Amino acid sequence: MINNMIQYVKQLSGKLSPNVYTAVQQQSNAAQLAYMRQLQKELKKQSVLNQSFDDLEVVIFDIETTGFYPDRGDKIISIGAVKVKGTSMVDADGYYSLVHHDQPLSEEVASLTGLKSEHLQVAPTIDKVLDTFFKYVEGRTLVAHHAQHEKAFMQHVSWHILRTNFIHRVIDTSFLIKITSPNQSLVTLDECCHFYNVPISSRHHALEDAKMTAELWIRNVEKVQQLGFQTLQEVYTELAK
Repeated sequence: MINNMIQYVKQLSGKLSPNVYTAVQQQSNAAQLAYMRQLQKELKKQSVLNQSFDDLEVVIFDIETTGFYPDRGDKIISIGAVKVKGTSMVDADGYYSLVHHDQPLSEEVASLTGLKSEHLQVAPTIDKVLDTFFKYVEGRTLVAHHAQHEKAFMQHVSWHILRTNFIHRVIDTSFLIKITSPNQSLVTLDECCHFYNVPISSRHHALEDAKMTAELWIRNVEKVQQLGFQTLQEVYTELAK
C-alpha cells in the first residue's frame, strides 16, 4: 500500500509540493523499520537449537559483492536464496534480486559473476532489496557457505541502511561438515559439492550458488541424522568437546 502511495505521489509530482513526496517516503521508511523491529522481537523469542532437524526451517542464501570488505566501500550486487525444511527444498523458484550499483564493475567481478553494470544501474536499491529479502526470510534461520562473508555484509547494510542490528542466526555449512567429514579438508563450495555429489552449475550466480549450498546442507543434515544427531544443540555440544 505504501509503495502504491509513492507511485501515486510521483505521478502527481508536478502538482504537489516536494514535501509531500518526502513525507510519504519517510512513512515508507518508518514502516520498514517497524517491520524489522517487530521481526527482531520475534527472533529473540525463538530458540531453534533444540528443534528437530526434520522440522527446522532455514533459508539458504548467497550474495555476490564487489569485494570482500564492506567497511571499505565494497557493495552487495546480488542476493539469492531458497527455503529448506528438514531435508527438502520447499521453494523451487527461490528469491533473487540484483542490487543497484552506479559504479562500473571491475573486470574481475564482471567476469566472475557475469553481471553487467548497465543491469545493476537500473536494479532496485539496497533498502528495497533488504525489505523484500527479509520478508522472504521472516524468522527462519539463515545458512550460507563461508557464512562470515555474508554475515559481515548483512551486518553492515542492516546498520547503515536500516539503522538496526542484524540479529538473524547464520549457520555456516562447515558446521555440519565438521561432523560428517571430520578428516576431509573441504573449503570451497566447488570442493564440497564435488565431495558430496552436488551438481555444479552457474557458479557465482547468487541464486544458483544458494541452490547448490542448499543441496549441500540437505546432504549433511541427512548424514548427521544418520549419525544420531537430531538437533543443532546436539551438534554444537559435540563440536565443543
